[in-house]
Amino acid sequence: MTKPTNILSTKKLLYNQRQLLLDAKFSVIEEDFIETKSKNFELLRVNHNLIFTSQNAVQSILEHPEAEDLKSKNVFCVGLKTKIVLSENGFNVIAYTGYAEDLAAIISLIYAKETFTFFSGNLRREVLPKTLKENGITFNEIEVYETNLISKKATIKPDGILFFSPSAVESYLKLNTIKNEICFCIGATTATVLENKKIKNIVIASTPSIENVIAATIEHYNK
Repeated sequence: MTKPTNILSTKKLLYNQRQLLLDAKFSVIEEDFIETKSKNFELLRVNHNLIFTSQNAVQSILEHPEAEDLKSKNVFCVGLKTKIVLSENGFNVIAYTGYAEDLAAIISLIYAKETFTFFSGNLRREVLPKTLKENGITFNEIEVYETNLISKKATIKPDGILFFSPSAVESYLKLNTIKNEICFCIGATTATVLENKKIKNIVIASTPSIENVIAATIEHYNK
């Protein structure tokens, strides 16, 4: 009997997401290697345009009692799902991209005279604020959620590992090593963290979503 392929997801999946892997005959283990939670913050000095680079920041804003006051402002965001959540909650999304680098480029090229407030997390990357500063764009930043690493030893020897954020990579590697495992990444930013640690077996999803990471995993092993 052929040994099943062990897939470790570094995030607990939804039922239908997990089922896609099970239907493809994988053995699936799920563990949350990071946790995010909203934090207390004040909506002071909010500029004319809003920037979100994660759904976590959106959820944190939606929980704020003054969230309704922000819906008159234009929004720029990273991620299709982030855009959908914003639009469904009455926000006016002007532009969205798959990566923060691309969003920063659009803002710098087309909207450089505008002012922005960036709603961020404690582990946010430097690329967007750095680009805005370099281009002399007026913005401020409000930290609205925090990400904590939940490092743990993997209970199985996985054949493939699903990574959905740079933080999850950092958390996993605190107590585990990666040798021959195939790493399936939600995007280039997550993959870069692995590459910087000299890890070579990397597959990047065609577009950044959990479903596309799963699709990339199934496609890889079906070859």
